[in-house]
Amino acid sequence: MELGLGMFGDIGFDNKKQAFLPTERRLIELIEEVKLADKLGFDVFAMGEHHRADYAVSSPEIILAALATITSRIKLSSGVTVLSSSDPVKVFQNFATIDLLSGGRAEIMPGRGSFTESFPLFGYDLQDYDALFAEKLELLLKLNEERIITWEGKFRASLKEQEIFPRPLNNRQLPIWIAVGGTPESVRRAARLGVPVVFAIIGGMPRQFKPLIDFYKQEYLRFGHNENEMQIGVHAHTFLSESVQAVENDYFPYYAAQMDRVGRSRGWPPYTRDQFLGGMSKDGALLMGEPQQVFEKISAMKDLFGITRFVAHMDVGAPPHKAMMKSIGLFGEHVIGKLG
Repeated sequence: MELGLGMFGDIGFDNKKQAFLPTERRLIELIEEVKLADKLGFDVFAMGEHHRADYAVSSPEIILAALATITSRIKLSSGVTVLSSSDPVKVFQNFATIDLLSGGRAEIMPGRGSFTESFPLFGYDLQDYDALFAEKLELLLKLNEERIITWEGKFRASLKEQEIFPRPLNNRQLPIWIAVGGTPESVRRAARLGVPVVFAIIGGMPRQFKPLIDFYKQEYLRFGHNENEMQIGVHAHTFLSESVQAVENDYFPYYAAQMDRVGRSRGWPPYTRDQFLGGMSKDGALLMGEPQQVFEKISAMKDLFGITRFVAHMDVGAPPHKAMMKSIGLFGEHVIGKLG
């Protein structure tokens, strides 16, 4: 099983000044954190895309290109590319360039996106939310398979015998993992296409996702794909410290503040300490606490779901850089050391 690190580039908030901390500071810290993950043997890093004041990264490709030159082994992926509001040709070109810079370590993780700010920003109608993704995913997969493209769709200008440059290293196909939430339609699409899938499990109880993951497996085989090539990942909020109490006391305020910032735009009630502790419990979706607890929860997911990749999303709420480095270090030493 591959073990990865995920981030959205959350920006810290100064309560005294009532302002977000400098974006450039978060970007520099993020680079240092991924350098450490590469050194400790993480298999993959996934960088999210957002267009909000509380996130530092609107273009994952730029961060991944920077990381390509200072890391040596870690795979470099988006997590996610909001493909519905992006141009698949440009996405492919950008990631092919990262692949060349990194010596063949680039991946793409497209998704429909749970945040919708990019749709009005780039002139797309939310009523076309799923249709945009379906069409653009079709084109992205075609670009990955064919050097010369003839294609026609509804939302993008047609392509006629258009040669796409650059190509990935040694003309390989880029790994493309589809990110899904909890909708059977998204799961069926990934299975029909025969592409790897990543399930975002960020609330409730992980075991609630077993029917969806079993559905993916069933549909994947029903569409005639090779069982030996099936790849399934899970992405979950993760944070490690020396004790449960340390996570509760030191990290909870950051996590709750970010959940409330997002929740205000979605009509959620304030996030509570009881919710946090419930998520940290044995059956909860938060992989937080002592390293042994996190190790046991990932092991349980591996046994329950048969996953081949786990991505630990660690920067929710922008915990201090020192705490992030500690969490990454503990994961590298005590989780990768046992599961990797």
